[in-house]
Order: sequence, then structure tokens, then C-alpha cells
Amino acid sequence: MESLREIRNWPVPTAAAAVVRRDGTVAGSHGPVGEAFRLASVTKPLTAYAALVACEEGVFELDDPAGPEGSTVRHLLSHTSGLAFDQHRVMAPPGDRRLYSNAGFEVLADHIAKATGIPFPEYLRQAVLEPLGMTATTLPGSAAADGVSTVEDLVRFAAELQAPRILHPSTLDEATSVVFPGLKGVLPGYGHQNPNDWGLGFEIRDSKSPHWTGAASSPRTFGHFGQTGTFLWVDPDAGAACVCLTDRAWGEWAVPLWPALTDAVLAELRA
Repeated sequence: MESLREIRNWPVPTAAAAVVRRDGTVAGSHGPVGEAFRLASVTKPLTAYAALVACEEGVFELDDPAGPEGSTVRHLLSHTSGLAFDQHRVMAPPGDRRLYSNAGFEVLADHIAKATGIPFPEYLRQAVLEPLGMTATTLPGSAAADGVSTVEDLVRFAAELQAPRILHPSTLDEATSVVFPGLKGVLPGYGHQNPNDWGLGFEIRDSKSPHWTGAASSPRTFGHFGQTGTFLWVDPDAGAACVCLTDRAWGEWAVPLWPALTDAVLAELRA
């Protein structure tokens, strides 16, 4: 895709990207798609997917208690448990506010490990990575932000997010629909949003502004971005997903360039 060639001009040492259609075919790619990058918070959708597999396996249910008093698995997945950003400290009652929380995803991973009797990185491998053939993806640290992967591997995940094989489609539909609608909150890097809509581990674009996706992105677009300069979005209306990994931390450089790339990709898909 010609639109992906834009990343050549980005002020980053290395960048790789790919677009995958709903049928799993790669529409185009650019850069070292086999090179491993730190994912930062793009790790969270992978962790969420493992949690959803555990639910389908009957390990626990979304409304089972997990985390702070009154919190459930559903609260942890949707950043409504009340836990602080990077501390295991309660800031609000469950369901009261959308408090983006790395700590919440670490608690979630611990909950999965205890419920399954399997260390979380191994459960992630067995439940998600191995079935999808994501052999280059690892989790050497936090289940919230320490994943390492390649564009090639995340293309496989992006295909799964459009035509699920290891989850029932109804489970994915629930995960990518708004959970606890109407809650305000801060979208990291993009300020207060009202509402700040999320699904189960996936941020939902809706009408957020400013945002890291494009002006042409549909409200149903879902995904995640990471502070290491990474993102993955799925636009159901466009029938496609885009993965982009870089080795420069997210910052002002990305604010205009990411939406521009997204809009160029969507325009090329429509052409």
C-alpha cells in the first residue's frame, strides 16, 4: 500500500507497519515486519484476550470478584476497578470512573494465574499466542505493558480480531462494545474525554477528540496504542486493521502523523 510508505518520513529510528483485511489477507506492509519491538500498552489487548479465553473455558466469569473490594474481572478489563494508574491503590469505587490502570491489568494477570494454576506468560502462550502462530511474541514482564512482538505476529492477532477463531464471535462483540457507558476519564496522552468509552481491554473510538486514530475512522474502531510508539486499530466499517510499531516513545511527533497515516490507509482501502 502506498499509504504505508509515509512511515519512511517519520522522525523515528525504525518503524514497521501492515494492514490486514477482514479475510486475513495482508493488504500491504512496509518496514522490518519481522523485527521485534517493545509493545508497551499494546500488550493489554493480548492480556485481555487471554482473560476472555479463560472465561470461555469456564475458569471464571466476567462478573466474578477480582481486584479491590466490589470489583470484578469486568471492572479490571474496562479500567473501572478504581485502581490507580501504576499503583495497587484504590482511587475510586468500582464502576464510578474510568481510571486507566496498569495495576488493574497486573491484578488481572495474577487472578488468571491463580485461577488456572499456570503462570500468566505461559497461559498467554497456550491460550492465545500458540493457537494464532505468534511465535515471536513474548511477555518478559508486566501483563500491562511489557510485551514484545513483531508486525508479522500482530497481523495474525489483528486477523483474529476481525474473524475470531479462538473466541466465539459473541464474546469478541461484547469485548469491543462499550462497557459501563457514559463514564468520564483521561485517555493517556489525549486528556479528559467525556465519555471515555472502553470495551473489555480495547479502547473504543466513538466520538473522542483528540484521538490517535484518524478523522475518517468509524466510531466503532477499537484497539490500543502504546507509549513506545506503537498502535493497533481495527475498523469494522472499513473491514481492515492496521498495526504500526516503532522504537521511539510516543510524543508530540506522533500526534499529527498517526491520524494522517490512518486516514491515508482508509482512503486507499476505499479507492
